[in-house]
Amino acid sequence: MSTISENSVVARVQGGGGLSALAATLQSALLQARAKLFDLLPLIVALVTLLGIWELACRGAGSSLPPPSRVVTDTWELIIDPFFDNGGVDKGLFWHLAASLKRVAVGFTLSAITGIALGVLIGQSSLAFRGLDPIFQVLRTVPPLAWLPISLAAFRQADPSAIFVIFITSIWPIILNTAVGVRQIPQDYRNVARVLRLSPLEFFFRIMLPSSVPFIFTGLKIGIGLSWLAIVAAEMLIGGVGIGFFIWDAWNSSLMSEIILALVYVGLVGFLLDRVITLIGNRIAGRKVG
Repeated sequence: MSTISENSVVARVQGGGGLSALAATLQSALLQARAKLFDLLPLIVALVTLLGIWELACRGAGSSLPPPSRVVTDTWELIIDPFFDNGGVDKGLFWHLAASLKRVAVGFTLSAITGIALGVLIGQSSLAFRGLDPIFQVLRTVPPLAWLPISLAAFRQADPSAIFVIFITSIWPIILNTAVGVRQIPQDYRNVARVLRLSPLEFFFRIMLPSSVPFIFTGLKIGIGLSWLAIVAAEMLIGGVGIGFFIWDAWNSSLMSEIILALVYVGLVGFLLDRVITLIGNRIAGRKVG
């Protein structure tokens, strides 16, 4: 009997300890949620204020822009069903965004690979820097859509032309930031590499890449933003499935609410792309990038 009583007491104590630990965990979670809500409070206030001003300014009968309430009403079917596909270009916003993201993925990947390689070249070689940097400085000032006629003449197809516009628009910040990162590698690191007799490949992976990663990812962040801007503009002209064409088609049909909804999605996707590149950069560099 005494053994049973002792075991019962121990079980109760342990059970009480478990409840206390659970209560502490819940309290900690509530405190964290409260802190996050407090951090988001300025954003919520600003957003509600802007929507309120927009609603009041555009509610009148003579307004050319719809208020937020009308945007939601007019586009409710697009919001709740982004996956419909009636063939051709009559598709939900998911498919338009997916088509644009596919083009961006191809063009940006090509620009990242090429841009990092060229950035390393002009960062390492003074001769290459003197020869190529002035050319890059001139070409990077050309507006994205100015490349579209050339790409259409060269490729004669919409998709390769759009991908080329993304590539040629996003490559310049990647090249220039990579070159800056390579040129700012401390001389002590280079001296150590000579003492250790590192091969060019070992020098690249052990010294050059770790030292220049923050600069490279700063260029990639700028490049992904330019890629997303370029594809939306290019798709307005080349047609086909894509968020840019969706916006242009809505404009031709005088569907302002659909344009505003598409712009919201474009902004959210652009923000997520930037966050993804930042997250990857922070993981690789081990510190904040950009």
